[in-house]
Amino acid sequence: MRVFVTGASGHLGSAVVPELLAAGHQVVGLARSDVSAAALAKAGADVRRGDLDDLDGLREAAAEADAVVHLAFKHDLMLAGDMATAAEADLKAIDAFADALTCTGKPLVGTSGTLLLALAALGRTGTEADTVAGGYRIDAENKVVGLAERGIRSSVIRLTPTVHSSLDGSGGFVPALIGIARQKGVAGYVGDGSNRWPAVHTLDAARLYRLALESAPAGTRLHAVDDEGVPFRRIAETIGRHLNVPTVGVEPDQAADHFGFLADLVQLDNPVSSDQTRALLNWKPTHPGLIDDLDAGHYFATTAA
Repeated sequence: MRVFVTGASGHLGSAVVPELLAAGHQVVGLARSDVSAAALAKAGADVRRGDLDDLDGLREAAAEADAVVHLAFKHDLMLAGDMATAAEADLKAIDAFADALTCTGKPLVGTSGTLLLALAALGRTGTEADTVAGGYRIDAENKVVGLAERGIRSSVIRLTPTVHSSLDGSGGFVPALIGIARQKGVAGYVGDGSNRWPAVHTLDAARLYRLALESAPAGTRLHAVDDEGVPFRRIAETIGRHLNVPTVGVEPDQAADHFGFLADLVQLDNPVSSDQTRALLNWKPTHPGLIDDLDAGHYFATTAA
């Protein structure tokens, strides 16, 4: 298939593109900059210059493709506190893809996150069958799934807050947590740190995107989850051990001062299962889990001050 990929040069895209190419697909990657374009060309992908604001360009690229994988998101706006604008841009991009793909039966694979289930306060391990009525990024997930009714083989992959690997020293919130620990001189957790974060290796997530593209039924929610829930205190202890700094508990009323934009997220309990995804697509994660990957040391080398 000829696959149009947004976010193709990002941390996850840098794994998805080679995964698709190795499986015999042709990839057209969206590139905002010369650096991104050069990286995609070097990987063996065709390049389409543009960004998420170029809605006509997105429609045209989707119409010319056999499938779309949508990884891009305006993370810069999110980190600046303007989640509303970032979410609106995402919805507009999905609408552009829908305009081009309606009644074609072509696949569209979108991206969401498992943390939305923590915000729903399920009180148990989340599954692919759990849904949330609305909210930032949740609206995008629901829109993509709903496109099945318009003759699009749509699916959404919920990513964990930690999509980790040594590809470029980034992925999820791990580099930010390491940076905070370096700055503060301690590796922190909130309360007793018993809340759990799920995790997945970047290469395992990339394989799931390919499997979804090739065979996920229309209207499917999928979980890119290997570790169902690592206690946050254990994550902090591992970071502290590698940085040779103490691991300390942070009181909830001090979380914002210590963790900044991550203050609310580091307190969420987000145990999540991927049993349905594994059974449906025969997806079997094979790469290291989060703690083993942290213990490999590459995050601490690439995020050094």
